[in-house]
Amino acid sequence: MTRRFGLIGKNIDYSFSRNYFDKKFEREKLKNNTYENFDIDTIDLFSTAVKTQKDICGYNVTIPYKQDIISHLDSLSKTAKKIGAVNTIRVTKKGNLKGYNTDWYGFYHSLKPLLKFHHKRALILGTGGASKAVKYALKKLNIKYLQVSRTKTDKTITYSEITAELMQKYTIVINTTPLGTSPDIQNKPALDYSLFSPRHIAYDLIYNPEQTSFMHHAKQHGAIVKNGYEMLVLQAEKAWRIWNR
Repeated sequence: MTRRFGLIGKNIDYSFSRNYFDKKFEREKLKNNTYENFDIDTIDLFSTAVKTQKDICGYNVTIPYKQDIISHLDSLSKTAKKIGAVNTIRVTKKGNLKGYNTDWYGFYHSLKPLLKFHHKRALILGTGGASKAVKYALKKLNIKYLQVSRTKTDKTITYSEITAELMQKYTIVINTTPLGTSPDIQNKPALDYSLFSPRHIAYDLIYNPEQTSFMHHAKQHGAIVKNGYEMLVLQAEKAWRIWNR
């Protein structure tokens, strides 16, 4: 029997997941497993065009549906409920859909080896579904954080409020926005990149291109840089373990 898996998202031809799992299935000789993209224009199409398909064992979820998918699921793991975003869905033996978040796991384990004693505070650029997993991981690492968005709220600061004094304290900067993703590779968050130093980590959740404009400009001032590839591999393998419980 064929076991089908897939990715739910919008405009996802570029997707990491399908390529990763196709290669995994070939490498591990899992011939009865397939992975496909479910590219849908609105989340409502999940229930009509995707949920009704047969032989589906699990899904990944990507931008822009990590939060909107929750109302279409039967249950959530405790962690996904705390985070408020889902990137992995397991289809139970009874056919119910249970949501999980493995993004936090991938981020946590890819950031941790870079940390030094002075990495106590982080700036999170962006407020979308990916930022929720990052916040959860930072809490686990006992790292305080501030979120940055283009418009000020009671829970965020704006890019114009990132001063030299602030950057001296916040030595981890994490881009959770899509700014700089291929093909728009010249784009980047509106920071003063001269405020980066060798004490800083500049972590970009984007993996394509391999070095984003955000990373390039931070690296010019000595920052340690990392893209999101390892995070994606770790979260994918965690998702695979969940699907095969």
